[in-house]
Amino acid sequence: MKTIVLVSGGMDSLVCAAEAAASGAELFFLHMNYGQKTSVKERWSFDKIADHYKVGQSNRKIIDMSFLKQIGGSSLTDDSIKVKDYAGDSKDIPSSYVPFRNSIILSLAVSWAEAVGAEKLIIGANYEDSPGYPDCRPAYYDAFNKVVELGSKDGKIKVETPVLRLRKSEIVARGKALKAPFELSWSCYASGDKACGLCDSCALRLRGFKENGMVDPIAYQTKE
Repeated sequence: MKTIVLVSGGMDSLVCAAEAAASGAELFFLHMNYGQKTSVKERWSFDKIADHYKVGQSNRKIIDMSFLKQIGGSSLTDDSIKVKDYAGDSKDIPSSYVPFRNSIILSLAVSWAEAVGAEKLIIGANYEDSPGYPDCRPAYYDAFNKVVELGSKDGKIKVETPVLRLRKSEIVARGKALKAPFELSWSCYASGDKACGLCDSCALRLRGFKENGMVDPIAYQTKE
């Protein structure tokens, strides 16, 4: 089966890619540049992960969504908004939320799926550790799949979210079992050199490794 995996370069999408590869599917990797502060490093991770899973150049696609930087409203895209340090688990919408980003990403991904004849589309959205993101809620994906069913050519494309209800510790454990190359992934919101170790994404990632008794293989400025 042709399967499109949305590969941001982060840990969650890496584990989704590892699962898809293990399934024996024909892989198509899709990456979005939406003007995020770590876009260069994330692109590097995407390329390295695609190389690792031997995804051919014709099955890779990079889409420019830098118009989201023009829209702003997120600490990931707006230079005037500082990426905040992790302040503990919360259901509040964080400053790192990019307005309606996942809906735009998924729409483009479904379009590519129709073009290449893929019936499965995998995204590494995670709700359990980040319940504040409105476009990571389980009900959102149920609703989006209904939109795809009604609005696509044959209604057969399904958006799947393998790590949606997993905690970061479970995602790390699953990646370890699949021998996912964590050293090639990048999760930091603030830095593209050494991970800051302080933002929400770094803190949750580090916690996931710690709870598995593992050391995160990427470099950090600090590890809280």
